[in-house]
Amino acid sequence: MVILVSNDDGIQSEGIRCLEEALAGVGEVYTVAPDKEQSAVSHSLTLHRPLRIEEVAPHRFAVNGTPTDCINIAVKGFLPVRPDLVVSGINKGPNMGDDITYSGTVAAALEGALLGIPAIAVSLVTFTAPYHFQAAAEFSAMLATEIQTPRFPAGSLLNVNLPNLPRDQIKGYRFTRQGKRHYGENIDVRTDPRGRKYYWIGGDDLGFDPIEGSDCVAVHDGYISVTPLRADLTHQSTLEVLQDVRLPWRQETD
Repeated sequence: MVILVSNDDGIQSEGIRCLEEALAGVGEVYTVAPDKEQSAVSHSLTLHRPLRIEEVAPHRFAVNGTPTDCINIAVKGFLPVRPDLVVSGINKGPNMGDDITYSGTVAAALEGALLGIPAIAVSLVTFTAPYHFQAAAEFSAMLATEIQTPRFPAGSLLNVNLPNLPRDQIKGYRFTRQGKRHYGENIDVRTDPRGRKYYWIGGDDLGFDPIEGSDCVAVHDGYISVTPLRADLTHQSTLEVLQDVRLPWRQETD
């Protein structure tokens, strides 16, 4: 198995090194990751400036771009072989509920799914050291051996979040659904030395909805959360409702 590893914390992150070591026992690992932190860049692709790749060690490459750039470049011709699996992480901080839409970590895995490659995003639910990366790395390696089975649908990915606990203190794992997190809505407005306003975005974590079976609840209860996601964002039930909508415009009926 050829495994492509990336993240949004940057190639020098401790989390990505732990992930590489664990996955080396599963397959041949190539790492193509941002040269610096790219948190919350979501699924952005760099189109208006050139990208450069630096080999920092054998099979390890730093890109001056986003996590999506890294996967796109690696799969579409930079690597000598096409990866069988994309694994993104290990992220410092949660990627549950609404975080998924902002996350560069999840975006790297999503790009793999869009390119037809099974993918996993892995996050440790804390911003505070000490970080228990080893448990996350071991679980990721176990999951990597299963995701290659024919049962795993094309265009899908697994979003994994772990409580920041030693392995023997994690209760187990749960297969979950995306939950709902809440953040403060305040924007911090300041004034620079020239009298011009500038803004800081980022609210306090105000908790989550106690949705049964959700990623947020699982991690809060001490379990690893494994949430299947898909690249196809179509809302099927809304599509069914739209079949009864009649607008004053010609509709294609074939």
